[in-house]
Amino acid sequence: MAEQNTEAKLKNLLKQEKIQLWNPPYTQDQGCGDEQRETQHLQELAERYAPLLCLSVSEVGGALESIRVQAVKRGKGNRTFRETQVATLELLLPRDCSRDPKSKKNYLETRLDVTTQEVLDRIGKDFGLKYIKLILNGKTLCPVRRLDEQGVKNHSKVMVLKVSDAELKQQMSEEEQKKKEQNTSLQRTQKGFQILSQRDGSEDLDNTPFLEIADQRGNPLKIPANERKALILAMGLHEKGRSLMKKKQYDDALCHLLQADQQFSMCDSALLRSVDNFAVLQLDIVWCYRALEALSCLDDGRSRLQRAEECFLQCYGEQRERLLMIQGNTGREEVLFLRLHLLQSLLAYIEGNDAQARQQMSKVDSLYARLSLDSEKMAQLMALGFSEREARLGLRACGGDLQEAAIHISSRRQEREELKQREQQKRMTRMANIAALMELGFSRRDAARALHHANGDVNKACEILQDAALATNNNTDAAAVSPEKVEQLLYLGFDRDASEAALSRTGGDVQSATQLLLDNNGVLSPTSISPSTSPSSEEPSTSSTSTEDDELVSEVLEDISRHEEDYLDLTLEEESEMMNTMMAYLSRGSTHTP
Repeated sequence: MAEQNTEAKLKNLLKQEKIQLWNPPYTQDQGCGDEQRETQHLQELAERYAPLLCLSVSEVGGALESIRVQAVKRGKGNRTFRETQVATLELLLPRDCSRDPKSKKNYLETRLDVTTQEVLDRIGKDFGLKYIKLILNGKTLCPVRRLDEQGVKNHSKVMVLKVSDAELKQQMSEEEQKKKEQNTSLQRTQKGFQILSQRDGSEDLDNTPFLEIADQRGNPLKIPANERKALILAMGLHEKGRSLMKKKQYDDALCHLLQADQQFSMCDSALLRSVDNFAVLQLDIVWCYRALEALSCLDDGRSRLQRAEECFLQCYGEQRERLLMIQGNTGREEVLFLRLHLLQSLLAYIEGNDAQARQQMSKVDSLYARLSLDSEKMAQLMALGFSEREARLGLRACGGDLQEAAIHISSRRQEREELKQREQQKRMTRMANIAALMELGFSRRDAARALHHANGDVNKACEILQDAALATNNNTDAAAVSPEKVEQLLYLGFDRDASEAALSRTGGDVQSATQLLLDNNGVLSPTSISPSTSPSSEEPSTSSTSTEDDELVSEVLEDISRHEEDYLDLTLEEESEMMNTMMAYLSRGSTHTP
């Protein structure tokens, strides 16, 4: 990181003086054999710049030579691309996979009209990586599409991510490997949350969990169905990514977070500006970049931090006034701003802007001083029966005041208990209404669906069911209940009225009518019908309550924190380590601009 900082400062100085290291006298034409003059001119430049950067001449000289070599290589790459259309890509490989450990950069020459899969195969062969994906500006490149169709250009910086443990995969047979790939963590997570996103609460709540999107007070939000699905997928993938971040599995975490980002992009922008989920996701993505030492993805990181800051200000208010009005305090959310300013400082430093990096670090220091907690106060709160998380969040919310924190935590516990009781009451009322509709002859499934569409109004639900029954009966083709089909059902042991009603609802399909009768124990009222009972309007298979679906749902629900403020519960250990690193870099010397 220090090398990047030094090179960035030197590039600014060279730009100011309009010095081009790839031209004479710093780089001689091939074959002239005057390397000594090149070295001499670079040495003179290093001696002039070293005092300005408060660095040694040898250190500056090495950085200038690195810049010169990169510029020459870039120039050759430009000529090659003009003449042959072969582009040079800079690869950001996993830390343990560089072909030359001494080299900080790895390059790949390729045409841009080839598919990503061809490049993946070459990288796998050249660097011993088989199970990988390519990331450009935070977007995963599609294997079957061409590079130029996805924005890849000459000199693009492409990040290479491992998908999973290659050694484990190599030990598996091809058939087992294929099955394994179909059940990767990302695919299972996405499918599990897709199942949940398609459940609307009309199922049996005793056995079928579904997700409800709520505001900061736990009140359900009304969101259009298509947007609700994308939002649940985005939030679910984000939760999975955060759980992987806690385990330091940053490669896998980043894959999930980038998928979450794609799902958020399908949501209404006004919705994203009103909640902080999207901003937190941007922070988490850049935090993964930092952990993977991938901050050469500088443009993407910078734009993500900018979006995060704009979203926080929109959601919380310029002076956190909206947050204060809703929650009564702002202390817990300050950890997000600490991480934001810390990452902004890091990016500024890598760009060679030490002044801006120090300015951001002063904000970080101020926040860290306020957010660091007294271990004795933490112990006292935990001795009162509060959890470590409750103690930490409570003290930050109350500015470190022990007594206020205890009151605050107790109040939050009471709010959560009241919310839980309201949800239980809603559940009991709902089940009672379903039972009442079933007594009128409607099926449990039809009753549940009608109640959902009627927003819990049992009278309106009854009207919906009766209207649907009347409409269906009026449009029933006489052939649907032909004597032959009725006789087939009578032969199976069902009575005539129920058989005719089942055939009427299923459009004369004997098999569907049989299943409908079996589902209702052979008892079917002529008016027990809703549009959902016809074969053409059944739920998608992903909404079924099959064993496989239940396993997937249980799996993804494990990654959802049971505490709504989990994303604010930072111990600041990682942040503290990064602060120390930044201060060490920034204390290397004061830089003076010429």
